[in-house]
Amino acid sequence: MHTSVDIEALNQQIYIESAFVEKLNAETSKVIVGQDHMIERLLLGLLTKGHILLEGLPGLAKTLAIKTLASAIDADFSRIQFTPDLLPADIIGTMIYNPNKNEFNVRKGPVFANFVLADEINRAPAKVQSALLEAMQERQVTIGNDTFNLEEPFLVLATQNPIDQEGTYPLPEAQVDRFMLKVLVNYPNKEEEREIIRRNLQAGGFPKVQQVVSIETILKAREVVKKVYMDEKIEQYILDIVFATRTPEEYGLAKLKPLINFGGSPRASINIALAAKAHAFLQRRGFVIPEDVRSICHDVLRHRIGLTYEAEAENISQVDIINDILNSVEVP
Repeated sequence: MHTSVDIEALNQQIYIESAFVEKLNAETSKVIVGQDHMIERLLLGLLTKGHILLEGLPGLAKTLAIKTLASAIDADFSRIQFTPDLLPADIIGTMIYNPNKNEFNVRKGPVFANFVLADEINRAPAKVQSALLEAMQERQVTIGNDTFNLEEPFLVLATQNPIDQEGTYPLPEAQVDRFMLKVLVNYPNKEEEREIIRRNLQAGGFPKVQQVVSIETILKAREVVKKVYMDEKIEQYILDIVFATRTPEEYGLAKLKPLINFGGSPRASINIALAAKAHAFLQRRGFVIPEDVRSICHDVLRHRIGLTYEAEAENISQVDIINDILNSVEVP
C-alpha cells in the first residue's frame, strides 16, 4: 500500500512535470475562444495515446483547434478530407514505379504525421476507414512488402457531422470502439461568439501560434501520467460503472436492462482508468479522485453502449443511461 509520504512526493513531482499544460492552454487560447472542453480532451488523448472522435456541426473550430495544438508543440499535422471516392492508398501511401531505375519506390501517404485529422470520416467507405483504423491500432502501416512504424506522438482525430446522413457510411461498432473518447462539440455562448467575430475581423488576422512545448516533453509526460496514483477503491468504482452497463440489474437498475443492447468492453475500463489518470495530471494532482472518473465517463462510454430499438423509440440516449449509472453506483 502507498504511504502518505509517497503520495506527497508524487504530488510534488506531478505538479512540476505538468507545468507545461498552462503554457499550452495559454498558447491555444490565443486562437481558440471557448471550447475548453474540446482542448482538454485533445490533451487527454495526447497524454494517453488515445484517438478521438469529435462530433459537431461544421464551423465549430474542430480543425482549427487541432491545427493550433499541433503548432504549439511543433508536430507534423496532416488533414485528410474523407470522400466517397477515397481509396486506402490515398491515406497510407502506395508504390510508385520509377522507370529510370526500373524499380518501385514507396510514396508515403498523409497518415505519416503526428496529428492526423480525418475530416468527416463517415463519408468514406468501409475499406478506407479500416485502412486508417489499422494504422491507429497497430501504429504501423504496410505498403507492398515493407512495414513502417508511425512516429510518436501519433494521434488520429476524426470528425463526423451528426446531421448529414445522406451519402454517409456510419462507423461500425467495432471500429468506433478504437476511439478512446467521443467528444461532442457544442456551440459557443454569446460572449464567446462575440469574441470570435472580433478576432476574425481584426487587422492582421489571427495571432501566430508559437511552439511552447517540445514533442519530447509530451512523450516524457506520458510516462509520468502512468505514475499517477490510483487507489483500489477508485479501480473498483471504475469496474462498477462499466459492469453496470452490462448487467444493470445487479446495480438496482433493472429498468435499463431492456434499453441496453450491449455494454462497454474491457477497452472501456482501461480507457476510463487511463483518462482519469491523465485528467488528474491536467489538474496538476498526483492521485485520482472520483471526480476525475465522473468527468471523463461520458466521453469514454458514449460510443460504447449499444441501444435497443426500445430505447430509441422512447428517445433515450446513451447520456441518459450514463447519468443513471453515475447516480446509482456508489461513489468511494
